[in-house]
Amino acid sequence: MTEIVPITSIPRLRLGNAQDLEGATGCTVLICETGAVAGVDVRGGAPGTRETDLLRPENLVERIHAVFLAGGSAFGLDAGSGVMAYLEERGIGFDVGVAKVPIVTGAVLFDLVCGDPKVRPDKAMGYQACLVSESGAFAEGSVGAGTGATVGKVLGMDHAMKGGLGACCLKSGNVLVGAVVAVNCLGDVIDPSNGQILAGVHQRGPFAFLDAEAVMIQQQAATNRFAGNTTIGAVVTNARLTKAQATKLASMAHDGFARTMRPAHTMVDGDTIFALSLGEEEMDLSTVGLLASRAMEQAVIRAITEATSLGGFRSHRDL
Repeated sequence: MTEIVPITSIPRLRLGNAQDLEGATGCTVLICETGAVAGVDVRGGAPGTRETDLLRPENLVERIHAVFLAGGSAFGLDAGSGVMAYLEERGIGFDVGVAKVPIVTGAVLFDLVCGDPKVRPDKAMGYQACLVSESGAFAEGSVGAGTGATVGKVLGMDHAMKGGLGACCLKSGNVLVGAVVAVNCLGDVIDPSNGQILAGVHQRGPFAFLDAEAVMIQQQAATNRFAGNTTIGAVVTNARLTKAQATKLASMAHDGFARTMRPAHTMVDGDTIFALSLGEEEMDLSTVGLLASRAMEQAVIRAITEATSLGGFRSHRDL
């Protein structure tokens, strides 16, 4: 049996958001001050990431201290500098003798078409998200990395809808498996329980959903309107994992993307999932992966259902 609990229930994990609603961009941070064993799986063809090579199982560093998810495309990687500064001030990091170097990894999504393209997550916003994490609360919807997120862009932005930030945490016995995701996909977002489109490409008058996959097949050739996507997220568990197992967990969590986004993992999506192990609970990796894919699935749905309209993009709530 599993139950849904707040993602803030996971011990040794802090989460925070910072955003600029006028500029329609933001960032989300997951902080693990005592360190987390981590892995990553990058599936999309257009990723923007920081320190992902470090997470390869054969490489030196075993634990990371934070993951950030941000808008702003490649500009948004600057948010990681703010996370670094916050952790260094608190003496948190990998001890190299002359300093403690915070190990901060992250990924960005393209949201420059929503709001002001000159406003991007920066060092100050990354630092602010860390400060917000101290409150113990965590918001979803059009906040953090989901502030400027949009979905259903296969016919261009005039036919797109609002994406957002979502979270879900499942508990089975003593094991907790949570997911956080900023949904900014090219395609439609589907509720897999009934096949209903929650948000996606649509005709404007009268409003009616179209089928993103059918549109792509009909068009056959990609155009510039396909640029500007990427869904990024993280799964976190208190189950004990090695780096290799965390990498596999990130891979398994992508099933949650495939169940809810159609299509997922395209050449113009930079779909990336991090996996963090923060505890010593025992559970078979296949079962942890199953829970991670389910948590990610529900987090994607919540990103859409919790989002509110912004930047002229209609949200699921408006329907």
